[in-house]
Amino acid sequence: MNTELLNALNPDQRKAVESIDGPVLIVAGPGSGKTRVITYRIAYLINVVGIRPYHILAVTFTNKAAREMKERLEKLAPGSIKDITMGTFHSICAGILRREGEAIGINRDFVIFDADDQEKLLKRAAEEIGVDPKKFPLKKIASAISHAKSQLQTPERFRDKSHSYFDEIVVRMYEHYEKMLRANNAVDFDDLLLKTVFLFQRQPSVLKRYQERYVHIMVDEFQDTNLVQYELVKQLSGHHRNIAVVGDPDQSIYSWRAADLRNVFNFERDFPDRSVHYLEQNYRSTDTILQVASGIIADNRERKEIKLWTQNEPGDKVCLIEAYNEQEEAQIVVREAERMSASGKYRLADMAVLYRTNAQSRVLEESFIHYGVPYKLVAGTRFYERREVKDLVAYFRLIHNPADSVSLMRIINVPTRGIGDKSIVDMQAWARQRDLTLWQALEAASSSDDKPPLTSRALAAFDHFYRLIQTLIEDSRQLSLLQLFGEILERSGYQLYLKTQPDAEERLENIAELRTVAEQFNNLPSGDALSFFLESVSLVSDVDNLKENEGGVTLITLHQAKGLEFPVVFIVGMEESVLPHFRSLEDPSQMEEERRLCYVGVTRARQRLYLLRAFRRSMMGSSKVNEPSRFLGAIRSDLTTGSLPKADAPKTQTGVKKIYEYSTRQAQTPPRMETRRPATSMAPVVSAGRPVKSDRPVAPLFKTGDQVSHPIFGDGVVISTMPVKNDHEIVVSFKTVGLKKLLLSFAKLTKG
Repeated sequence: MNTELLNALNPDQRKAVESIDGPVLIVAGPGSGKTRVITYRIAYLINVVGIRPYHILAVTFTNKAAREMKERLEKLAPGSIKDITMGTFHSICAGILRREGEAIGINRDFVIFDADDQEKLLKRAAEEIGVDPKKFPLKKIASAISHAKSQLQTPERFRDKSHSYFDEIVVRMYEHYEKMLRANNAVDFDDLLLKTVFLFQRQPSVLKRYQERYVHIMVDEFQDTNLVQYELVKQLSGHHRNIAVVGDPDQSIYSWRAADLRNVFNFERDFPDRSVHYLEQNYRSTDTILQVASGIIADNRERKEIKLWTQNEPGDKVCLIEAYNEQEEAQIVVREAERMSASGKYRLADMAVLYRTNAQSRVLEESFIHYGVPYKLVAGTRFYERREVKDLVAYFRLIHNPADSVSLMRIINVPTRGIGDKSIVDMQAWARQRDLTLWQALEAASSSDDKPPLTSRALAAFDHFYRLIQTLIEDSRQLSLLQLFGEILERSGYQLYLKTQPDAEERLENIAELRTVAEQFNNLPSGDALSFFLESVSLVSDVDNLKENEGGVTLITLHQAKGLEFPVVFIVGMEESVLPHFRSLEDPSQMEEERRLCYVGVTRARQRLYLLRAFRRSMMGSSKVNEPSRFLGAIRSDLTTGSLPKADAPKTQTGVKKIYEYSTRQAQTPPRMETRRPATSMAPVVSAGRPVKSDRPVAPLFKTGDQVSHPIFGDGVVISTMPVKNDHEIVVSFKTVGLKKLLLSFAKLTKG
């Protein structure tokens, strides 16, 4: 069995498996087989060294990883799984507290409160001690308490480090929250780790038993551990000191979850007798992709030097593509995905599109829907299903159609207006008795002497909501769509409400992205604009749901893609302020994490990699020109190409395409202007070329009827040219994609 195990490993993996005495740091690059090494190391300990499975502890970061490791191990060391302690930090600590928690006052029948339970408990705590949730948002307090626990801070320790009035409020809430948890015989997720550390600190005899039991300990994804988790590792390995941690500082991308990259370096400080092993052979990616990744990460300072290499073929050059805007960027992705799928070499399920922020998925989703190409959004919420987007769309729907009781119920108390669940039930019952819709009931209660049997406070709250919506309905008849957008956000208090959320920035970005959608219809008359806008949103949502269970191209954020791999990867938004994100531009440590995030994205690709950016992008409700991402400057030019193969026309769902094109045409050109422009001018302005800066007008190199060729759209015929400021607009009918309107200074057109 010894020979059989070791022959399955490369020399570096074999050394890491055989190094079983004392502390061990295994620095494992992406695609280097770290899961394989951990699994074989456990099998080696059991089958060769003779260690009982009962004496082995293996910590993973997800239950999925633990299941996969157990499946592999069952083949290598059959029957050993039931005695090995293997799982996440949280699951392992929950088991320890069930058995030993009474030693520190935790009943073995404790319940674990999730985020929703925690919020309800904090709401009660705020009521009992007189904290105003409007001034001190509960989610922000919950986040502060969670962060304190991840840093081993009790309420007393947190008080010692507090520096602001908000910190003082958190201390009061933290103390009362802990009392309420105890009264409920409950712990939260952070407590599972923190209470276990305290258990070991306060009960040395309990710690000693676990130290003696776990002769060998292994921890995966060590770069993602926080301070509490690292303390647990040190406690448990304190006797035998056979602790092996596997990680890669270059893949540390979760500082916002309190993960501390420094734990990798602190391990070497705290265990000076450790041995270090590097897994540098990559089994996943082509040599070209690895060279691109290595060039990007080389500028980071906080890292362990690792030189990735592979015996895989060099592979295709990485495609660097510049689109004119995010719409064309999405179109290029969809067309190329369909072209590769049609070739038979790749399935759509082999491809993934990676992006920095959730808001970027909106344009991608719409493009996949428009061309009828299946896709799936992994580990995230579809753009039009995100809470804040659905809330705001519900306001628009109710304004457009007050009989829409579903939308009314969604927003009647969002943000909070003092309308309780019981009051809503009573109002609904009163409406049913009189055969009224809920909106009609609100209207009647507001304008007649016949009132529902509610308190004066509840009636006043309903009346306030009714008058708010009625005012917005009147505004919708006079204001532009964007003006109405602003009125809803301000008058409803929804924008102020979002700013109080701990994830306010991302939610506000999504609202800004929705505003970008509304902007497409802003030039239409008020009623038509609202109607077309809602039709467009409904169309996307409906078609999207039809694709729910179908396989297709994966749309996923860079953070969520960690641990995954795909034959083909597209990374979009390779621009300054997008990737790297604008919040990181002035912070060197955050900039290093952005570079690691890009590195993680690149190394998800096995065979083909596309890096795309837009010359102009709409962000946060405004359109701006972004510089290319600095990460692109770290890539050697001989590793890249700027051209794509010519693509066949994408298949489309005819009905979807017609509605989409009609709505877009109406949004781009007001009806009164239609007689001034030829119908061909309704095609969207796009280009995959690089802008040529000049103060002089660009000379019209083409005339109507010329045969031309475009590097992306293929062959076509010039339909018309029109002078614009310092440029010319050229409308071309392409064989593959139909009409496109391009700017001459951007387009890379050649005469055919």
